[in-house]
Amino acid sequence: MHSISSPIDCKVNNVFIHVSNLKKAAAWYSELLGLPFNKDKVESPVYNIPVPSETGITLDDHTFDPDFQLKPSDHVLFNFSVQDIDEAYEFVQSKGITIVREIERISDFAYFNFKDLDGNVLMICNN
Repeated sequence: MHSISSPIDCKVNNVFIHVSNLKKAAAWYSELLGLPFNKDKVESPVYNIPVPSETGITLDDHTFDPDFQLKPSDHVLFNFSVQDIDEAYEFVQSKGITIVREIERISDFAYFNFKDLDGNVLMICNN
């Protein structure tokens, strides 16, 4: 099979999450991911969550775009990976986060969906 040449790298570089309150969202995602958080480092319009992985996460409040209207996604935007799906479920539930799909198990694979502060649906799945 021949490969097709492309100038585009075959990887996701960064995920953008549109938010209504940048400082609250930055604190929420930092707590969810167990990352240190300093509200003084959050400056509109974007905050790059200091994730220790190849794919970055940027929160964007669109301060400089007065016509922007936030429309949360009711479809999964992306997923976070976990070792123990049950432990992750209990952790998310203990934070009072809205779970919109209970744990689904398909052979060795399991996942559940939840909402962020703005109502975007995200997924957690085992790896």
